[in-house]
Amino acid sequence: MQSVNPARGEVFLDPRGGDRSLRVTWHGEKGVVVLSLWRDSVCAGSFRLEAEELPRFIRALAEGLPAGPARAAS
Repeated sequence: MQSVNPARGEVFLDPRGGDRSLRVTWHGEKGVVVLSLWRDSVCAGSFRLEAEELPRFIRALAEGLPAGPARAAS
């Protein structure tokens, strides 16, 4: 997998291994965040999420968390 992180974003490694990762990159000049799926150093797919959709996306992720210690900590 490419070892360099995106300049404006984060890389999340897949616990299954196999050099799978999710990259989140900000493109403020275009008003989007790009979510991309990587395998080794090859982008397998991407999705552009409009900035105004981010709060709804974040809520959907937070609401999907199971109840318990991890949820209580947030």
